[in-house]
Amino acid sequence: MSSFRRLIAQATALIGQARYVVALTGAGVSTPSGIPDFRSTHSGLWTEHDPFEVASIFAFRTRPEAFYSWLHPLARLTIQAIPNAAHQALATLETWGPLRALITQNIDMLHHKAGSANVVELHGHMRRMTCLTCYAEVTAEPYLRNFLKTRAVPHCPCGGVFKPNVILFGEQLPVRALNAAKSHTRKCDLMIVAGSSLQVAPAGDLPALAKSTGSRLLIINQEVTPADVFADVVIHEDVVRVLPLLAEPFVREQA
Repeated sequence: MSSFRRLIAQATALIGQARYVVALTGAGVSTPSGIPDFRSTHSGLWTEHDPFEVASIFAFRTRPEAFYSWLHPLARLTIQAIPNAAHQALATLETWGPLRALITQNIDMLHHKAGSANVVELHGHMRRMTCLTCYAEVTAEPYLRNFLKTRAVPHCPCGGVFKPNVILFGEQLPVRALNAAKSHTRKCDLMIVAGSSLQVAPAGDLPALAKSTGSRLLIINQEVTPADVFADVVIHEDVVRVLPLLAEPFVREQA
């Protein structure tokens, strides 16, 4: 048996033995759908921009046009993107398998589009926008589509600027989402990390929290992560290749 097949067998066994699985996903799950990550050398969103100049809450309040200029290509890709096989496999594991919650660092909403129901979005999302003057909240898509056509900064009828409900540098994570993520992490008996470098806290600290409560840990990521040293199984491969193989036994059971 090849090393890859042996790792798949070990990962499949972990899932088969688990009763409360939680997945933690990062940018590596969405890059196959055309969404760039933030930190890679060649395609990362921060290779040509200082995040504190375009994507901090201070920068947004003082120069929203700079934020929206930076956001334009990402918003276009996000609206056009469709879920890939990794997103679909995780939705299958929730529908037919032991996956109870999905915690994501991504803001692209692709897990919802794939059919996942119990999704905790730690860094927010682009479904809604909030006016920073009157705090009115609206559905983002019509405003974003108009912005993509005109490049005009979206404004509220009150005159304030609409900000997508994503977490910018200098903002706290949404308390409910963070508490939900920690609650699921403490309950799980298996955490699957998929496509995350685990470099950003507090999401990057969740695997250690899971292990401290007795959970097993499966990591699927092309690069080494800080949690590899205490994981039960580590697969350095593309999540699009691995996750469908892990979901396949549950698909066969329903056939």
